[in-house]
Amino acid sequence: MPQHTSPQPARPWKLGTRASPLAMAQAYETRARLCAAHGLAAEAILIVPVTASGDKIQDRPLAEIGGKALWTKELDAWLAEGEIDFAVHSAKDVETLRPGAFAIAAVLERADVRDVLVGAESIAALPQGARLGTSAPRRAAQMLNLRSDIVIVPYRGNVATRLAKLAAGEADATLLAAAGLNRLGQQDIGHRLDAATWLPAPGQGAILIESRAEDTETRSLLATIDHAPSRAALLAERALLAALGGNCHSAIAALTLHEEGQLHLTAALFSPDGAHRITGSARFAHDDIAAPAQLAADLLARAPQDVTRHFTPPSSSGPPT
Repeated sequence: MPQHTSPQPARPWKLGTRASPLAMAQAYETRARLCAAHGLAAEAILIVPVTASGDKIQDRPLAEIGGKALWTKELDAWLAEGEIDFAVHSAKDVETLRPGAFAIAAVLERADVRDVLVGAESIAALPQGARLGTSAPRRAAQMLNLRSDIVIVPYRGNVATRLAKLAAGEADATLLAAAGLNRLGQQDIGHRLDAATWLPAPGQGAILIESRAEDTETRSLLATIDHAPSRAALLAERALLAALGGNCHSAIAALTLHEEGQLHLTAALFSPDGAHRITGSARFAHDDIAAPAQLAADLLARAPQDVTRHFTPPSSSGPPT
């Protein structure tokens, strides 16, 4: 990445982040990239952590207590009020519909999108009736689709908490994001699942940075670390989500690959019990915003009611929850 030497600012830019260990690792990565791109000292970017509601409440699934907004609402308030200049998020935790006052100022180069199985060498190696600890609808439904004998155990918390629960015998296995483990220096844990057969979550592995839409100075600062291929893939997946109208109970998986100058988006919808899996794919140009919506329409058209009742596309009545 070429270095753009900038004068040290009169005040530090304020980077807002959740206070969890993984979120802080993402904040440090963002700061390092900005400092390298602009020739800034680390002190030029002040990291401002907040304990998000989603981190405070860990005894219930997100779907029961407010969904993805619990990861963003504190940072959203600080950003809107000017307490921070930009917010760093795990892209998969950011709601599809965002306030118009905010803009995606940068997407960092996407990391490993795969899930990691901890507790067994493969899905096939899980014992009959094994307990899988997860509160993610996608992971639960995708596992039940492959192994209907598996028992899903509600399971939330940061990486350390989930591993501790596993060690304490609360479950026989769990699933974690490879990108998160890598960023925490725990890349040797578990077994990576093939993303072509075990599809990841939309946005998984990507770091999304938001600023105020009218703050041209901050957007210019962040533009230097924006990774265009990762942005294109993430926006395609977010366009798919928007067209599906998924809610907190929707089981959605997606994988975007770059092939011969185009995006190849594969997606799957599941019923919560894993009995139904509807898959589809599309190839399209990086700037084709209509193609993901067309794929979403095709998936919903072929899905049974056990799947579609968990989606409210924009053309339907009633907002997603």
